[in-house]
Amino acid sequence: MDSRTFLSFALTPVACAVLALPAVAAEPVQDASAPVQVAQATPAAPDGEGTDYRVVVTGAGTGASKPLAIVTDPRKARQPIPAQDGADILKTVPGFSVIRKGGTDGDPVLRGMAGSRLNVLLDGEHILGGCGGRMDPPTAYVFPDSYDRLTVLKGPQTVLHGPGNSAGTVLFERDREARPEQPGLKANLSGTVGSFGRRDVMGDVNYATPDLYVRGTGTHTRSDDYKDGSGNPVHSSYERWSGRVALGLTPDANTLYELTYGRSDGEAAYADRMMDGTKFDRENIGLRFEKRNISPLVRKIEANAYRNYVDHVMDNFSMRPATPAAMRAVSNPDRETIGGRVAVTLQPVDSTRVITGVDMQENQHTLRMSKGMLAGSAYESMPRTEDGKFRQIGLFGEVHHNLDDKQRLIGGARVDWWDATDQRMTPGLATRGLQRDDTLPSGFVRWERDFDQSNGTVYAGLGHVQRFPDFWETVGGNRQSETSNSAFNTRPEKTTQLDVGVNWKNDRLSTSLSAFYNHIDDYILIDAFNTSARFGKPAGNPAVVRNIDARSYGLEAALSYALTPQWKLDASVAHVRGKNRTDGTPLAQMPPLEGKLGLNWSNGTWSAGALWRLVARQDRVDPGKGNIAGQDVATATPGFGTLSLNGSYKVNKRVRVIAGVDNVFDKTYAEHLSRSGSMIPGYIQTGRINEPGRNFWLKTTVALD
Repeated sequence: MDSRTFLSFALTPVACAVLALPAVAAEPVQDASAPVQVAQATPAAPDGEGTDYRVVVTGAGTGASKPLAIVTDPRKARQPIPAQDGADILKTVPGFSVIRKGGTDGDPVLRGMAGSRLNVLLDGEHILGGCGGRMDPPTAYVFPDSYDRLTVLKGPQTVLHGPGNSAGTVLFERDREARPEQPGLKANLSGTVGSFGRRDVMGDVNYATPDLYVRGTGTHTRSDDYKDGSGNPVHSSYERWSGRVALGLTPDANTLYELTYGRSDGEAAYADRMMDGTKFDRENIGLRFEKRNISPLVRKIEANAYRNYVDHVMDNFSMRPATPAAMRAVSNPDRETIGGRVAVTLQPVDSTRVITGVDMQENQHTLRMSKGMLAGSAYESMPRTEDGKFRQIGLFGEVHHNLDDKQRLIGGARVDWWDATDQRMTPGLATRGLQRDDTLPSGFVRWERDFDQSNGTVYAGLGHVQRFPDFWETVGGNRQSETSNSAFNTRPEKTTQLDVGVNWKNDRLSTSLSAFYNHIDDYILIDAFNTSARFGKPAGNPAVVRNIDARSYGLEAALSYALTPQWKLDASVAHVRGKNRTDGTPLAQMPPLEGKLGLNWSNGTWSAGALWRLVARQDRVDPGKGNIAGQDVATATPGFGTLSLNGSYKVNKRVRVIAGVDNVFDKTYAEHLSRSGSMIPGYIQTGRINEPGRNFWLKTTVALD
């Protein structure tokens, strides 16, 4: 019995057995229309009384929402069907879209920006996928139910979490609880079943004493091919598992040492390409140290070091109809990422907090391939060939200063030293063996002011980021530049963004409105069709990477209104528009206008909800152009609307059962940022990959403490 099967069989009976245990209060399904809320903690309603609309919070509270930040519990049920990877859960956050490839491993897009423009960190660690075609973006290695907190920081409004966050930063984090006075055991278990063979199981067990803790987490998820609203199957099946163990030492209330080890693997079918992923083997080891309350000046010292190794295999025969032996192909890239960070929090005066430190990462990518009759196993005996190496060291500092009891300034700056080596040995390659280096500054400043007795906050921020071109823009895919057969010398991207907004809440109403304007010099554009006459190259050559000048602007708005103690209305809208100023065309890969309207009811034991999602037509396209994750399809995307329903029942204080149905009217539709369907025997090829049709699901959660 392999580890995935063992994990599934081991956890399922445990979850079932616990259903009988006596007395966490039922809460309504959290849908995508929920407003941006990052305020002081809202106390949960007493068991059985009213509705519990708690939000996860950050920062020392002024009573107002924190600008440009969303913090939420990734374990909360939400629609559509509870998420099975990082992109799946991010698409429920206003401002996010996903470049869809099938059932899993989509690429998240924030405000029209994708790829390395969006920093994604797992417990403070960077992980970079192996596939040159982005089969495995960082979010492919995220299992949302195994994390305690999801934080989204929009725009270039922080310098604390690494370089290049021109779109924003996403943090998947696990809590490290305060040192308990007495030994204790806590556990969270969940299981999900749904249409199209969907099966999920998760177990998280934590045993803590005053001196140490041990936490183990395991997940397993699978799905068959789904069918679109017309009943046509989509090549989209997957199976994934993960396991993680953390050992922490807490010699006193202010000190923490932690060692972690994690492993995950899986397979996934893709509807947009001629290969599927048959192996996503990730191994992680991490070390962490924290020391708090050292002196009135030095409030905290934190340090972490990590190694992430991804071994990825893709082929064109294991997960799809029979491929002639002579046409079989296997590709086996891998990537090792080693990194670390040290930061110190200082409090020079009561009104000022400073966080300063250094971070670094180094990643090495290799590749080996085999073709023909021996493709199935021959690659395993072949040597790996190094093709790209990247190093970064960053120095950062961020200051939070209270001007008075209502106003504050937050600002920061960082400088990153980069170097990269093109290790490809392709004969005739212009940059073969070439090394390059860049020194790139970034920074931001933001003003915030509370009003209405701290119920509201108005803010304005200006940020600038210079982003080093990533592996996929320089080495992956053997892409060319306008003047060379290599894109290795692509210029760094320079983004300057203005963010303004207001958040306000009272006992019944919460609202937020944010708007941004983005000016980008040397935007890194992927031109898949080579349509520009200046290249002098026919269509069909490897995609061209070129620098252009661009701009984008948009807004997100959200509100939540308690109609009665039991009824609540949620709504949100997100819009972004981009312009390619060099070519005089729309900026490619911009999502359409999207709005969501949710209505929820709860009496503390039972809850029910409905979510209506409306997406406008998108006809601002620039065929063949885009980013490392996808390019525009030639046709416009029609608008659509979908309805989802959910309900939940609190069995007792420990057990909650949630049911839902997505795409109630079984509509056939595709997202604008979905990739084009590939020609796969036995499946209908579509211009864009269609989304699932009507989808029923049931989730059970159990909390023990």
